[in-house]
Parts: sequence; C-alpha cells; structure tokens
Amino acid sequence: MKFTVFALAVLLASVAGVQAQEDPLRIIMIGAHPDDCDIKGGGTASLFVSMGHKVKFVSVTNGDAGHMEEGGGMLAKRRIAETQEVARRLGVAYDVLDNHDGELLPTLEIRLQIIRKIREWDADIVIAPRPNDYHPDHRYTGVLVQDAAYMVGVPNVAPDTPPLRKNPVFLYFQDHFQKPNPFEPHVAVDITQVIDKKIEGMDAHVSQFYEWLPWIGGYADEVPEGKEARKEWLKGKRFGSITPAVRSNLEKWYGPARAQQVRYAEAFEVCEYGSQPTEEDLKRLFPMLGK
Repeated sequence: MKFTVFALAVLLASVAGVQAQEDPLRIIMIGAHPDDCDIKGGGTASLFVSMGHKVKFVSVTNGDAGHMEEGGGMLAKRRIAETQEVARRLGVAYDVLDNHDGELLPTLEIRLQIIRKIREWDADIVIAPRPNDYHPDHRYTGVLVQDAAYMVGVPNVAPDTPPLRKNPVFLYFQDHFQKPNPFEPHVAVDITQVIDKKIEGMDAHVSQFYEWLPWIGGYADEVPEGKEARKEWLKGKRFGSITPAVRSNLEKWYGPARAQQVRYAEAFEVCEYGSQPTEEDLKRLFPMLGK
C-alpha cells in the first residue's frame, strides 16, 4: 500500500509538472500610443497567439492628439475603436488608458495604472520602449515601466490589486537611437511567416498609417487608393533591412543558414530591472525561437 500511494504521488506530481509547463505564457506589451505595440511587436505577438499563449497590448495614452484634422475626445474614440479591430484581427487583448497624447509624464498616478495592468495580466513577459526616444511619450512610457518593474511585487504599493509572486522578465522594443547607448538585441524573432498578419493589424489603424503619419512625415501623396494596395505599400514603407546586430542574434537562435533566409524580424533587449533570464529562460519564454 505504501508503495502504491508513493507511486501515485509521484505520478500526480509528474502530471502537475507537465501541466505547469504547458500553461500558456502571458505577455503584456506596453506602448505610449494606440499603434506602438503593433509596430514594434505585432509579429511576435501573432506568433505567441498562434502557439496558444496570451498577449495584451496596452497604450498608456488615448491618442487624442495624433491627427492633423481631428482631435480630442472624438479622435480618442476613433483610435480606441481601431485598437479593438486590431484585437479582433490578431487575437490579442487591447487596453487604452485615458491619459492625453503628447502630455504624458512619469507620475505616480500613471505608474500605479501600469503596475495594476501588469498584475492583472499576471505577466510573465513585459515589453516596453527604452527611455531614450525622439517622442517624450515614448521616453516616459519607458521610464514608467522601469519604475513599475520592482513595484509589481510590493504588496503595499497599489494594494487594491494583488501583487505578483514572480517578477516578470522586462524587455525593450527595438529602436535605432544611439545615445546615450544603442539598442542591444538579446532576442531576435523571425516574423517572416506572419508579416502579413502584422500588416493586417497595423492596417486597422487607418487614422495613423494612411492619414496622420504620412501627413506629419511629408509623404501623404504616396498613400495609394485601395485596401490591398495600401497594405502592400505599408509593408514596403515600414520595414527596411535587418541590422547586422539583429542578424547576428538571429544566427544565435536559428542558426546561420536559417538566419540568412529571414526577411522580417522583431528584436528585444532584456532590461536590467525585473527577473534576469538565462539563455534557457529565454528559450522557454520565446518558444518560437529556432522554429
């Protein structure tokens, strides 16, 4: 009887271990505006979702300044509607916080909003901008998420939301800024197979990719007519060549031969705050690597 009970206990423990390994990962990507996560992480998000994992995009502002003709509450409503169409197309959750576009500051109030979002999602992975960028909203989103990295586990901070018992791995989206230090890719994901899915998500932000950004960038006359023509134009406009540093990281995770075939990639840098992952941790947290 003792042997039978012991054997049963071992079996149950083994099953529980397998179930724990099979639990879906929970990823939260945090951007300043209601299209930032789509631009920087839409392909990786699509791969996570296709593998059965859970992804949430969060915009820290409501986007109410990002247009040349519309603004305020009506623009915010339009942009929130666009995020919900993205959620439908990509299979992610999408939250928009009610902070004004272009006026974001790293205040305690907004830090608490972000802490609550990370806790509510029970995040394993948090991805946000680095705090050096051309746009102050991007910079301060990076600061706010950094400031939340330790506090998500402190019970007496935002005590209305239960603290995390694990500290997530925090990472940065890729950028091209060199000062005070350049982006360093630690994880590069091949998104070639889902690039059209990523573009489909970005295409839902009509107010941005076909109106506002072309206008402020001085290339509004390039935007074609027709839905399919626009998506093909958007793919060519938004995605250039893969940098040597990212290509090198692709070689690490996929091998040299496969890395040379990658046409589109998204890269991420591990933040020094939060849990510090080993290479094996990164393989577990990004199960699409090498596949």
